[in-house]
Amino acid sequence: MSIIALIVIGAAAGFLATRLMRIEADIPTTMLIGIIGALVGGLILRTLVAVMGWLSGFVGAVLGALVVIWIWQTYIRR
Repeated sequence: MSIIALIVIGAAAGFLATRLMRIEADIPTTMLIGIIGALVGGLILRTLVAVMGWLSGFVGAVLGALVVIWIWQTYIRR
């Protein structure tokens, strides 16, 4: 993903993250939080994929399965 795409996505992610965490911040701060978060997250993800290869996919699959189990236990199995 290019740097420009990370910046655009980061601005939107910053808005969403500040709302989810209930943080009152002005627009430039919100955008900066999201942009830095997107750059850091992109760097970590690229490093994880480069270093761990298929193992990172396995970790992602386990995390996804945990989310599905949580949804199943919370909402479906009542």
